[in-house]
Amino acid sequence: MKIVNLELLLPEDIPEGERVLWYGRPDFISLARHAFRGDLVALYFGVMACWYFASGTYDAGLAAGAVDAARTLAVGMIAISLVAFLGWLSARTTLYVVTSKRLVLKVGIALPVFFNIPFTQIANASLRTYRDDSGDITFALTAGQRIAYLHLWPHARPFRFAKPEPAMRCVADGVRIARIVADALADAVPGEKTAPASTHAGSITPAAADARAPSGVLTAA
Repeated sequence: MKIVNLELLLPEDIPEGERVLWYGRPDFISLARHAFRGDLVALYFGVMACWYFASGTYDAGLAAGAVDAARTLAVGMIAISLVAFLGWLSARTTLYVVTSKRLVLKVGIALPVFFNIPFTQIANASLRTYRDDSGDITFALTAGQRIAYLHLWPHARPFRFAKPEPAMRCVADGVRIARIVADALADAVPGEKTAPASTHAGSITPAAADARAPSGVLTAA
């Protein structure tokens, strides 16, 4: 990762006494698969290729079915390539910063936008992990705080339209980053009741979740 001058990227200079705890970008492959639904795109074209192969073979023979399937797969490869490029471009233009007092999201491909969210405006956070150990860390805002879903997407918890939740999507080593976030939130809000987090079902075993889940205010997604 290239060295980043955070003081130039944050909407204001980091105040004295505030520390940068972590910064990074989404993993672009994970982002393309999970945020831009690359897996579903691949599945769709795979199913369609099988369908066209079967129907073409039934109607005009094996060779015709193979040609129809090949054409469908070619279109599918183009679609998957576009999704992958969109994931790479989105990851490339995104920066997540966690300090000792706030969360900063720099997002936007064509027009970069900063979201500066003090920890005092975060009610709780949650973690969802994927099989590649990347994860989504989402943040529920306190009452009266709202950011439009379309302004955040894809850096938002999916399908939370009524009360959008900003998110650090598809960060590599999600459990470790979640631990940093949980500890930062706990330190920033003394006396806050905390509970250990669990990860998304199926990503890791329950025993591993107990051992690796971050402490603090994170809850299961």
